[in-house]
Amino acid sequence: MRPHRRRSSIRLRLTLTYAVVLVATCAALLALNYALLYRSLYAEVGTGRIVKPPTAEKLHPPGAVMDEKLKAHELRLATMTQLRNETLLNTAGTSAIALAITAVLGLGVSWVVAGRMLRPLRTLTAATRRISQDRLHERIALAGPHDELKELADTFDEMVARLEASFNSQRRFVADASHELRTPLAIVRTGAEVLLAKRHSTTTQWEAMAHRALTATARAERLLDGLLALARSEGVTAREPHDLGVAAATALGEADSEVERIGLVVTTDLRTAPVSGDPALLDRLVRNLVDNAIRHNHPDGWIDVVTGLDDGEAVVTVRNSGDAIPPTEVDRLFEPFQRLASNRTASSTSTGLGLAIVRSIVHAHGGAVAAAPNVEGGLAVTVTLPAEDALQASTEPEDRIPTQRPDE
Repeated sequence: MRPHRRRSSIRLRLTLTYAVVLVATCAALLALNYALLYRSLYAEVGTGRIVKPPTAEKLHPPGAVMDEKLKAHELRLATMTQLRNETLLNTAGTSAIALAITAVLGLGVSWVVAGRMLRPLRTLTAATRRISQDRLHERIALAGPHDELKELADTFDEMVARLEASFNSQRRFVADASHELRTPLAIVRTGAEVLLAKRHSTTTQWEAMAHRALTATARAERLLDGLLALARSEGVTAREPHDLGVAAATALGEADSEVERIGLVVTTDLRTAPVSGDPALLDRLVRNLVDNAIRHNHPDGWIDVVTGLDDGEAVVTVRNSGDAIPPTEVDRLFEPFQRLASNRTASSTSTGLGLAIVRSIVHAHGGAVAAAPNVEGGLAVTVTLPAEDALQASTEPEDRIPTQRPDE
């Protein structure tokens, strides 16, 4: 087993880096000062050239006779040379001592400066250790100048806010899904317990209970199908050409019986709207829009479906009549299991996942979805997706439903 090696902290590395840079800079300045001093001491007056002091052999060659003046001149030269050497030596010693003191002080100052600079990182580390799934409400809220560290802390706070919203949405989704699944199961169980508690149960009673069980299980199956579609739409792997105009015509054709039963008037303007993505999810997207418009409608109401291209994007717009919807409540309709109160009538087949699945599929395909209440009541939902230029639709959908508006 390899022994654990203690890693040096970033504060220590910064301190050593600062100190080395400081000492190297001071050493360069002292070296430059020493060179300038040396030049000033040994520069020849008038020319500026460096002239070293003559040696004793040059001043007094062997066998030469020195007079008093020559001896005095030689003494002065020797004294000057000694003073120069002592000056250079003293300067070098003083510089070495100053450099050592600067190194010691530089280490201390660098340690303090590095600590102050890294204080926001310690705050960020402490907050990261505190934050958990149950403490996502905490924030760093770093104060100070708007520098890189504050930008990092603000980015971290934004990330935690997104995580908190995601966890809250997940908890709400799980709770709502459990409640929605519990309802049909409770219907089946209650019906079975009531019949089993009776001593004499007729065939009619058992048949009625069986019908209720079939209805409840069908509702549970639709709910599970919606949950699977919602989970599948989080990641799109298939990328195939598809036409939303054809998908809209198919969805309207499948809903013919329900449209006739309610007595809705459907108007269409289905033009080619080529996109690239998962064909099954794209069909589900359009079908959910159409189903939502049918389920949340008035008897003898109307539906308007339009597809086409607009500024390089494929567009699908589905409008329907219905009760008035407050503008502040529109965004909530795209959340799973979120329905408006009794002012928005939904059939028993509604699972509360239709528009949530639409939004998830649209986001997975890089598009956008928007909804707005109609002035006369009902809702208008518009989906825009990146158009697929490679798809060359030969013809427009021919399954046109008569364009007859209720007010025409």
